[in-house]
Amino acid sequence: MRVVLAIAAKDLRQRLRDRSAWVIVFLAPVLISALMALAFNNNDTFRANLGVVDLDRGPAAAGLTEVLKSPELRGTVHVRSYGAEAAARRAVDSGDVHAAIVVPQGFTASLHGGTAAPVRVLDSVDYGLQAQLARAVTESYVAQVNADRLSVATAVAAGAPHGDIPHLAAKAALLRLPEQIRAQGLPDDPLKVISYFGPSMGMFFVLFTVGFAARGYFVEQQQGTLARIAAAPVGRGALLIGKSVSTFVYSLAGLATVTLVSWLAFDAEWADPLGVAALSVAMAVSVVCLTALVIAVVRTEQQAQGLASVLVFALVLLGGNFVFASGSTPLIRRLALFTPNGWALRGFTDLGTGVRGWDAVGAPLLGIALFSAAVTALTVLLLRLRRT
Repeated sequence: MRVVLAIAAKDLRQRLRDRSAWVIVFLAPVLISALMALAFNNNDTFRANLGVVDLDRGPAAAGLTEVLKSPELRGTVHVRSYGAEAAARRAVDSGDVHAAIVVPQGFTASLHGGTAAPVRVLDSVDYGLQAQLARAVTESYVAQVNADRLSVATAVAAGAPHGDIPHLAAKAALLRLPEQIRAQGLPDDPLKVISYFGPSMGMFFVLFTVGFAARGYFVEQQQGTLARIAAAPVGRGALLIGKSVSTFVYSLAGLATVTLVSWLAFDAEWADPLGVAALSVAMAVSVVCLTALVIAVVRTEQQAQGLASVLVFALVLLGGNFVFASGSTPLIRRLALFTPNGWALRGFTDLGTGVRGWDAVGAPLLGIALFSAAVTALTVLLLRLRRT
């Protein structure tokens, strides 16, 4: 073990003497993740300015306005009243409101058996999310009104006097639909940009360690360092483990630095610190495995640099280090499952949205472990073929 630690310490000292190593693994990911967070800042609270045109002037129409002003929607929905549909349409077109709801005349009377024109939602292509919110609230309220209307009609059909319709309608207005939809399962806290791009940029630059470590191996081979170590009473296994430990420590230190700075300086949030640590360790292990694969495939320092560069950019493009997974195509999302950074980013995304424990990191850790095992098996096979 002392030999392993000595080899690892020697490699770390050599790497840390290189200023570019400090810049690429420690400084650059912090700066770029901060710039990405500033460029794609999504911390602004979602808000919908909705207009209401009440042509009915009845209690049923007033109920819709009360729903829009309810405590559940306070801080999200701001309501403005308009006296005519044309005025609301102009407000939507000019952007004064994001969408407008037009309640037709006779809406309240329809509860007593009459008919009315449908409630309309005036929307704009520029504010799709706000329009969806307006439609969802309106459809939910109209569904409740239709249920009340149906209950009154059923009572009349069963023999209730027509004179009792106002009384029945008042009672029906107190009822609520028995079946409700309630979100159950994983938390859905808003994902901060820095909570995604902090680890994303950290992984991107740490993957460059593959090229550094592979090049360092061939440089030492050319300089005769490996031959002198092999001449000493040091086994091949101790040499490989020592170099792997140095690569692991260097990679893990880079990831830890980015996550800590993102948390302390830029207010990144992850629900489970142990999950963050587990994903960072798993990514550092995968970097070690990728380094061994590059060394097993190539024969020179230049080949190692070229293959490592191709490998790194292929992984980061497929894994989603520059684009949120939700913004990529279905094919890219499937291909990301074959990359360790793609799995790690899914774990960090879940942690950033409030998911804790095994629910957040279980599948990503398993995916990274399978990737690392596959790369290790391929490396062993290539080394055996080279030996024969």
